[in-house]
Amino acid sequence: MKNKKPKKPLTIEQKINRRTFVSFGTFALLSGAAYGGWAWLKNSPKEMRTVTAGAKAPLRRALNKTELFFRNFFSNNNLVKTYPKHMAAKVVRHNSDIGSAGQPDLQNWKLVVKKQSGEILNITLDDLKSLPKTEIVFDFKCVEGWDQISYWGGVKFTDFIKHFNLEDQTQLAYVGLATPDKKYYVGLDMPSAMHPQTLLAYEVNARPLPPKHGQPLRLIIPVKYGIKNLKRIGSITFSDQRPPDYWAEQGYDYYSGL
Repeated sequence: MKNKKPKKPLTIEQKINRRTFVSFGTFALLSGAAYGGWAWLKNSPKEMRTVTAGAKAPLRRALNKTELFFRNFFSNNNLVKTYPKHMAAKVVRHNSDIGSAGQPDLQNWKLVVKKQSGEILNITLDDLKSLPKTEIVFDFKCVEGWDQISYWGGVKFTDFIKHFNLEDQTQLAYVGLATPDKKYYVGLDMPSAMHPQTLLAYEVNARPLPPKHGQPLRLIIPVKYGIKNLKRIGSITFSDQRPPDYWAEQGYDYYSGL
């Protein structure tokens, strides 16, 4: 039996060509898979319209599973990072006026709180200002990709709940908030609403909210993206069913947590 001739070592050029071929092949394979996945998602049916709408059905299923994952790890002990006041933006960014355009009717404004039983509370701004004031300076984050350190003051949502004897309502799963004209509305899971950094804010940079930032009262919930931080709150409701949510109806994530 003849001995096999030893293979000649590859030249540098051959090694480069081989690596190039392997790299290109891997890139082509991954690109093909990515394109196939994109095409599959693009051609998938849209979700059935319920409290959410507008997203492809597989994407909505993925968003809902992601929500369950993050909710399992949510804790009131996990606080959003805060900053000294001097780091807060002097000019706070303003995005949208949906439900909060123009000058509010401050004379007649009341926060309408509807309990699950049907009982309704009408709460004035002075009622809220009589409660202990809490301030927070944190990095406000938008789903559009920008963020800004901002300084807010108001009433802790937990203090609000306790003062107005709403503890029984926190046994329900969700909180719904809407502007007075009902044009903008959000739904919050109860644990996020009851996070110790959630505020019903009536100040920005130690001054009363201007109209464009939700005068006279807005939600500041640092554990959520900006789309959940509803401006010009008109009403609050409690439910075991997901309340309507403006952006979730446009295809966005209902949970929108950070």
